[in-house]
Amino acid sequence: MITKETLFALSLFPYLGFLWFLTRSGETPRLALIGFYLILVFVAVTIPAGIYAQVGYGKELANVDWLHGSAEFFLTLSNILVVLGFRQAIIEYKRNQ
Repeated sequence: MITKETLFALSLFPYLGFLWFLTRSGETPRLALIGFYLILVFVAVTIPAGIYAQVGYGKELANVDWLHGSAEFFLTLSNILVVLGFRQAIIEYKRNQ
């Protein structure tokens, strides 16, 4: 049986491929690209936070609010950067037309 942790780890490979193609295309707005890479920081923070929640509190990460909120901050920040990056690209595109 595949655990959610295994599935989570395996999902990194397609995402790394996505980042590789996105970076190579040269078409992605820089700020949005930074946001997409920041998702890796979210993953890197979430894993130890989840382990600490399990070991320190005996609970899942979602049930330890301060840890969960701290980890989710990086996801929120990455989403904001992606949106702002594409917003900026749309504004520049419209200006050049």
